[in-house]
Amino acid sequence: MHFDFKAYDFADTASARDAIAVVDARGILRWDALQAAVQAWEQAALDAGAAAGVPMVISGHKETAFLVAMLGCLRLRVPFVPVDVINPPERIKRIGELVRAGLRYDAQSQAFEPGSASPAPLREAGLAYIMFTSGSTGDPKGVQIGRESVTLFAGWIRDCLNLGAAPAFMDQMLFSFDFSLFNWVGALELGGACVLCPRETIAERGAFMQYLADTGVSVWASTPSFVRQQLFNPDFNGASLPSLRVFVFGAESLSPALAEELWQRFPDARIINSYGPTEATCSTTWVEIDAALRQAAPNPFPIGRAKPYADVFIDQGEICIAGDHVMRGYLNRPDLNASRMFTRDGKRGYRSGDLGEIDGQGLITFRGRIDDQIKLHGYRIELAEIDAAIAALPGVRAGATVALRRPDGAIVRLIGFVEPAAPGTAGLQPLPEALAAWKDTLGRRLPPYMIPSELLSCSPFPTTSTDKADRKQLERLYLDARLSKKPEPKA
Repeated sequence: MHFDFKAYDFADTASARDAIAVVDARGILRWDALQAAVQAWEQAALDAGAAAGVPMVISGHKETAFLVAMLGCLRLRVPFVPVDVINPPERIKRIGELVRAGLRYDAQSQAFEPGSASPAPLREAGLAYIMFTSGSTGDPKGVQIGRESVTLFAGWIRDCLNLGAAPAFMDQMLFSFDFSLFNWVGALELGGACVLCPRETIAERGAFMQYLADTGVSVWASTPSFVRQQLFNPDFNGASLPSLRVFVFGAESLSPALAEELWQRFPDARIINSYGPTEATCSTTWVEIDAALRQAAPNPFPIGRAKPYADVFIDQGEICIAGDHVMRGYLNRPDLNASRMFTRDGKRGYRSGDLGEIDGQGLITFRGRIDDQIKLHGYRIELAEIDAAIAALPGVRAGATVALRRPDGAIVRLIGFVEPAAPGTAGLQPLPEALAAWKDTLGRRLPPYMIPSELLSCSPFPTTSTDKADRKQLERLYLDARLSKKPEPKA
C-alpha cells in the first residue's frame, strides 16, 4: 500500500495494509489505520467548514495528526499552510491573516479553530500548500506550490534515488521547513514508513538512537549541521543503526571532512547531496558522492545536476531555475514576483539569489548569496526581518543583525545591534536598562532560531554608501571589542 501523489489518493490498498506507515513518540500507525484516520479527518474538516481552494493553517510539531491533516487537505484540494509551534502565537496568527485562512487545525489538540477574520479562496487555483519563509519586509512571505510540483517531486524520489522497497525515513525537520517534504512524501510514495522525531526525542541522544534502531530507519535526510551534532555521540554508527544505508543532505554546504567522518561510522552508506530553494519545491539538483567525487574531494561538494524535469542555468553568476516544479509565485507580492520570476521556454522560472558555477561535467557548486539572506542550521533567514523586529523594541531607532561565521563559512550565531532613539556615547555600548527583557520581547514576534544570542547598542550605526547599516563594519566593531577584552585578574 502507498500514497499516490499523482492521484492524491491511497493506492494498492489490498497489499501490506498492516505494514507500518507512520511512527511518532506516541506509537505507530499502520497503513490501513492511516487511511481510516485521513478519511475521518476529512469528514471532520468538512463538518468544520473546510472548502476547496480556501487555505487551512496546520499548527503543531511532529505529530502523526499533523501528517494526517496534510494528506486530508491534499485529498480535499484544500491548500495547507504548515506552521510549527516553535513560532510565537502572534506569528502563527499573522500567517493565518496573510493567507486569509478558513480554518486553523491544531494537530496537538486535534481540534479545528477559526482562521482569518476574513477567510477567502486563494486567487491561485490548484495549490498544494503555501510555505512561509523569512521576509525582508518584516513579514514572512508565502511561497505558493502547485499540486503538479509535488507530483513531480514524488516521482523524482521514486524513479531516481533507488531507495529500495518500503524504506523508513527519519523525519526530524519541522513540517514548516520544506526539506521535511522529502521525508514524508518519499516515505508515503514508496509505501514505506515516516519516522517522526520530535525535539524531545532528539534531545535524549541515547533514546534517539534506540528509537531510530527500533523503527529500522534506512534513509536519513537532514542538514549537514544536524549530522554534525550526532557525531558527538559514539553510538551514532552502523553497528547501532544497521538499517541506515542512505544519507541525503540539503539546505547547507556539504564538506568532504564531514562526509569522510560519516563513512568512518557507516562504511557502506550512500551519500547524496541536493539543493533547492523552497520556491522550487524542496530541491532541484542532486548528485551522489561516488568514488571519483570522493577522491577529488572538492570543498564544498557540488550540489549536483538538474533533476529530469528541471532546467538550471547560471545567469551573471546567479543560479536560475525553470520548470513546472517552480512556485506559482509569492502570495500577494507582485513586486517580488516581478523581480524574482521569469518565463523560459513556456515554463515558470525563478532567480534564486544564490551564486553558483557549473563545471565541464555539468556539476553546479554553490558559492554564496547575492543579498543578506542566510542559512542557520538549515533555516532560511532574512536578516532584514530580524532588523525590523529589533527596530520595534522600545526606545530604538534602528536595528541590524550580523551573522558570525567560522573560517569554513558556516554560520555559528547571530549578533544584534540597536541604534537608540536618544543620542548617546559613540561606539558599542551595553544596552539601556529599558531593554533588559529584549529576548522575551523579540520572542513574541520571532521564532527562537531567529533571535540573536547577543544584543548591543551602537550610536550611531556605521552606514554604507547607500545609507544602509554597514553589517561588515558592525561585525568588525564587535570582534575588535571582544579581542580587546583583557582577561579577568586571578585571585
